Amino acid sequence: MTRLTAADVPGSFDGAAKGYDLLVGLNPGYHRALRTSARALGLRGRGAGLRVLDLGCGTGASTAALLDVAPDAEIVAVDASAGMLARARAKRWPGTVTFVHSRVEDLDVHGPFDAVFAAYLVRNLPDPDATLHVVRGLLKPGAPLVLHEYSVRDSLLHTVIWTAMCGLVVVPAGWLLTGDRSLYTYLWRSVLRFDGAGALRDRLRRNGFVGVRSRPVRGWQLGVVHTFAGLAPDRERP
Repeated sequence: MTRLTAADVPGSFDGAAKGYDLLVGLNPGYHRALRTSARALGLRGRGAGLRVLDLGCGTGASTAALLDVAPDAEIVAVDASAGMLARARAKRWPGTVTFVHSRVEDLDVHGPFDAVFAAYLVRNLPDPDATLHVVRGLLKPGAPLVLHEYSVRDSLLHTVIWTAMCGLVVVPAGWLLTGDRSLYTYLWRSVLRFDGAGALRDRLRRNGFVGVRSRPVRGWQLGVVHTFAGLAPDRERP
């Protein structure tokens, strides 16, 4: 079986898109956890007059979470997988939602944005630092970035839990529903390789974000999935 790289992921998601919503629907609390992270953006009121960038929107689960907490916001949702984006576009959305097919590293959208949300994205980027630097430049001064991401490297216990989850549930279910085992073994390995929570907070600070913090999401994935938040500086560095 060929091992996927980060560059291969969008194409693999094209093939997995058909069964993706059913697969995540089997995960108790998946959508609730996304809404929890979306609320960490702290968007005022119903989001009226605000522009929000949803990076790595997939089939629209993160977009729906943003609409739940800010139904009047303008949302620009971006994904590199044409197959996933086609699934997202086929759903019913208000006129304030726009979908863009693009790799994040080749992003061609016009800022500034009042907030950026990225779910399960940074871990899959070929160069996370370069992308975070670009994202910071798309935010208004003082505007929030929230990452919703797996991170287990700081804890042996949570590393073992994640491996057990993948071996018993994630890989078999993904293989059954999408016919692609390699994508879900990549998911397992990518999380093991990715930053621990402390390292990801440091990565955000290193790329100019301030007020950086994180917390684990509640539920059965406690300690495996986290909400990371930071703010663009009030003034850009020279």
